[in-house]
Amino acid sequence: MQSYIVGYILFYLIITYLVGSIPAGYWLGKVLKGIDIRTVGSGSTGATNVYRNIGKIAGVSVFVLDFLKGYLPVAFAIALETGGAWRMMNGSAFPGNVLSEGDWIDANHLLPVLLAMTALVGHSRSIFLGFKGGKSAATGLGTLFALDFRVGAFTFLTWMIVLYIGKMVSVASILATAMCIPLMIFFRPIPSYIIYCILGFIYVTARHKANIGRILAGTEPKIGGVSK
Repeated sequence: MQSYIVGYILFYLIITYLVGSIPAGYWLGKVLKGIDIRTVGSGSTGATNVYRNIGKIAGVSVFVLDFLKGYLPVAFAIALETGGAWRMMNGSAFPGNVLSEGDWIDANHLLPVLLAMTALVGHSRSIFLGFKGGKSAATGLGTLFALDFRVGAFTFLTWMIVLYIGKMVSVASILATAMCIPLMIFFRPIPSYIIYCILGFIYVTARHKANIGRILAGTEPKIGGVSK
């Protein structure tokens, strides 16, 4: 792969990581309540912990901001891919040229997936918070909406239904993330996208390890309850 292609990819990965690392929940906690959100409730900087300990408006605001951290970089990557940016940089957008590195990147839809995974890692391993952060559920949902609106919409619908029935955000997040795998297979059967959904499910589930322990112990708080 030509060095400038690698350079562009690394540049986008770094920017995406930095955007994903923006700790909206932590900063809002400091501004609105003068507290470190990591020291209250579950210790997460995500929307759920902010909602429980700072308020509804702050929680919704963090959800939207975390969502955009996943959506915008991936949507940008898809725009580059659709516009044939890599092919143009390789000079292979012209008839008669052999398959180039840029063509291979576009054909396998690698850049959107790489940026999606980087956004998840950035949110949960923020450089601004000593490589700690949230559970990546909202950011992951943003990436799904960018990859395919239908997959994102039905994943979110699954989340809302499970949350309405069980009242546990953690359970809703894990099951909704699992559901995105068959949804992607049905609506957008691109191998790299499906692999991303599988890896995303594993990652988000691992980030909910403490929640799973509380669920098994019967101490996981429900919406409207007190965080433990």
